[in-house]
Amino acid sequence: MRNAELGMRNAERTEAVNQPDLKKRTKAFALRILTLVDTLPKTTAGRALSSQIVRSGTSVAANYRAACRAKSTADFIAKMGIVEEEADETLFWLELLDESKLVPAAKLTAIKQEANELIAITVASIKTARRNRRANSAFRTPNSAVA
Repeated sequence: MRNAELGMRNAERTEAVNQPDLKKRTKAFALRILTLVDTLPKTTAGRALSSQIVRSGTSVAANYRAACRAKSTADFIAKMGIVEEEADETLFWLELLDESKLVPAAKLTAIKQEANELIAITVASIKTARRNRRANSAFRTPNSAVA
């Protein structure tokens, strides 16, 4: 089993999320972000927020793709940490769009929910990878208490 498949769980649902599905989901999220920014007003605030959200929103997919090619569990955990940070930053910019009234709240509900779900999946995946790393390291230590 590849590192990226370890423990991918959506906090809202119990079924596992596999690597190809999450690759598609993060890419779809990036595409939704690109579509959203095209609707923003061409004001100073609109352009500033557009630039920020494009960077962080597309970075979620790019960094998840990099995590799927991690060379080790430690590398996977580090790269998934970046995915978590970028998804959380994207959620911040979405909240700012909402609170600034640049975009109607109803138009942001679904994409904010998706950002929250991607964060939850990422956090759960990191926790599982850490837990599995600790469990596996006990078996590699000759003098461990695990029989």
